[in-house]
Amino acid sequence: MTIISKKRLKEYWTEHPDSKKPLEDWYSAMKNNSFNTMPDLKLRFPTADYMSEWDRYCFNVHGNKYRLIVRITWGVTVFIVEVLTHTEYTKKYVDKRKRK
Repeated sequence: MTIISKKRLKEYWTEHPDSKKPLEDWYSAMKNNSFNTMPDLKLRFPTADYMSEWDRYCFNVHGNKYRLIVRITWGVTVFIVEVLTHTEYTKKYVDKRKRK
């Protein structure tokens, strides 16, 4: 799959060095596979979740310390939206769900 853009991951692991290896592992797994459906993805990433409100997918990274948010065009492209700490993710996404 084509991943847009690794630069965002590099910027993040520059600020959070302990995220580098887990993000590199995620990148490699995504780049070297062609996931066509959510069940395909869940075989490799069992904790990945679809966030229907935002049409995005969330990956737990580094033992759930970080959250990687992406958009997926199945079998083709993954667009990296953002990488967040667990706390940042909760404030931005979970708390918004509770307010709706």
